[in-house]
Amino acid sequence: MGKFKPQHSRLLFIDKEISTGKYPDCSYLAREWEVSIKTIQRDLEYMRYQLDAPLEYSAKHRGYHYTEENFKLPALSMKESELFGMYLSEKLLAQYEGTPIYKTLCSVFEKIEQSLPDKISMDPTKDQNKFTVIPPFSTTVVPEVWETLIDSLRTSQRIRVEYNPPGQERVRRDLDPYHAVRFEGDWYIVGHCYLRDDIRTFSMSRIVSAKKTGNSFTIPEDFDFKKLSGSHFGVHWSNEEFQVKIRFSKRVADYVEERIWHPSQKIKNCDNGDVILTLSVNHLLELKRWILSWGEDAYVIEPESFATNIKETLIHSARHY
Repeated sequence: MGKFKPQHSRLLFIDKEISTGKYPDCSYLAREWEVSIKTIQRDLEYMRYQLDAPLEYSAKHRGYHYTEENFKLPALSMKESELFGMYLSEKLLAQYEGTPIYKTLCSVFEKIEQSLPDKISMDPTKDQNKFTVIPPFSTTVVPEVWETLIDSLRTSQRIRVEYNPPGQERVRRDLDPYHAVRFEGDWYIVGHCYLRDDIRTFSMSRIVSAKKTGNSFTIPEDFDFKKLSGSHFGVHWSNEEFQVKIRFSKRVADYVEERIWHPSQKIKNCDNGDVILTLSVNHLLELKRWILSWGEDAYVIEPESFATNIKETLIHSARHY
């Protein structure tokens, strides 16, 4: 049975055989790849006329060779839709601008671009001007801190950090970094905190300094970030579980219905056009902030204690105006 592989794989095979300098002929190439001689002939014509390969037949050696010594076919073959998708992804890199990883991502993207053939049948940059990506507000991570955290995460090395908790004094902590998360423009590190003897989440932007302690660690077998975060709404979680019902006004009902805010969500339509969103979450901090962002168009029905907490927050906020 002949080999079943895409044409691009066959072209790379031909390119590799020619690059050895052994002057392969059509019969040899067809036999090795288990295809017909006519298929190889069509491939060679495609390489010469479509990919601009400096390909020639040597009567003396009775085989093919490249007239340019260092020529190699590009390693990637892309359809127009894929090529456009790649250029559009460059726009998406904007959401990481200002973070230490941005330069690395741009470097990778540039290498991919350089591996493409010079001659392409479309100009995707024209369509790029029709798309804009507005990145979320982002925090700033100290480059040296980023490098230490990422390297420690990769090599399972314990680190000692100087951390600025919000509204509190700076504190020193030893951490075993287990997992990194990016959420709404901020990077977080999840790991075992020796000060609290528990798994905690830390904002990288609040880490002033970080250094390795020289100690290694092993991530517990029962650590599973997806299971740990479970029904979270954001990057914080707890061991509790809350069923929250929020009523949204008719004015924003369509906007609420058209999105998936949480895997557990259930939406009920009211007779007056309002909608009730029900969620099961294990932490209320970021859910509270989200509800407050809707202003008068959203209010909590239950649990009653959560509704009271939001009411008190609004009362305190009103005192500033």
